[in-house]
Amino acid sequence: MTGSDQGNVPSRQRKRFPGISSRAYEHPADRSALVALRKLSGFDTVFKALSALLPERSLRLLFLSDSVRVSDAQFSHLNDMLRDACYILDLEKVPPMYVAQDPKPNAMCIGLDEPIIVLTTGLVELLDEEEMRAVVGHEVGHALSGHSVYRTILLFLTGLAVKVAWIPLGNVAIMAIVTALREWFRKSELSADRAGLLVGQDVQASMRGLMKIAGGNHLHEMNVDAFLAQADEYEKAGDLRDSVLKILNVLPRSHPFTTVRAAELKKWSENRDFQRIMDGHYPKRSEDKDTSVTDSFRESAGHYAETVRTSKDPLLKLVGDIAGGAGDLAGDLGGRLRNRFGTGGQGPKKPDAGPDAGPEAGDGGGDAGDAGTAGGQSAG
Repeated sequence: MTGSDQGNVPSRQRKRFPGISSRAYEHPADRSALVALRKLSGFDTVFKALSALLPERSLRLLFLSDSVRVSDAQFSHLNDMLRDACYILDLEKVPPMYVAQDPKPNAMCIGLDEPIIVLTTGLVELLDEEEMRAVVGHEVGHALSGHSVYRTILLFLTGLAVKVAWIPLGNVAIMAIVTALREWFRKSELSADRAGLLVGQDVQASMRGLMKIAGGNHLHEMNVDAFLAQADEYEKAGDLRDSVLKILNVLPRSHPFTTVRAAELKKWSENRDFQRIMDGHYPKRSEDKDTSVTDSFRESAGHYAETVRTSKDPLLKLVGDIAGGAGDLAGDLGGRLRNRFGTGGQGPKKPDAGPDAGPEAGDGGGDAGDAGTAGGQSAG
């Protein structure tokens, strides 16, 4: 942090993560996309050039003129939380934060050159201190990951899509980009939820905050376990028609459904990766430049394969069954071909190959069987 901010320590003892890279908490799909974008030569230059086209200056002036800027003089408790969050995640420059009048609970981190954080009055009035701390950490996580750039572009393109809707086919290309950005942004929200947990270091507060966003300020009427049970019921309920409806319901959204976010965060909080971070073992920002795009995509692909394999959703279970069947079929065909032609592509066996040919052929068949099993497990 800056020199003047070094004395700002968390209000209660929490672990700090010096030099932590956003890769430590990013969702695999979010991380692979960001690593690839960061590796593109001139990517930052191109996006900064868009600042002349996007209404970022207008947004900053709007919040400055028609919202309350958080400081030691205004919403000082939120200012303390913001500096605490930046201290814990070791974000060098504290971004400006505003409170905007809006009864709908919401928060966002936007900006191309520098991120700014906006909280609505509905959110400030809804959450208690520990719940709000997780939300502020969530937004600081967005800032550390660089999500504000893509969020700003998404807001701009969403507005542009409305303006050009009357042009024949003019909306199609823009909506394709918007749909792709929304899919990525939903994953980035899961990443930021994890950052919020690293800042608040209180999983129950994070759960309560998500419940309140879903059901309002009636905590005495709600239960975390029952709320998480809703997520499980949502995932496995219905048939293929319901699976399609789930996809259609989530497409226009920038955020995942609240019960799904709670379940994902609870699962991550019980994961070995989270405990390793809390123990001080995590990727550092100084290592970001050496990050392999291939490894990131491989991890992302592995995550999706595991999701398909373990999902209770009817459509994903069907996809997993089909993939598993295809893997078993490929393995069976591989075994048959190796038994027929031998190993190493040496052609058909000769009838009078002699006594030494038997074990070699048998070994080839065994290898094919192993390959078939491995293929089935990988696809499944």
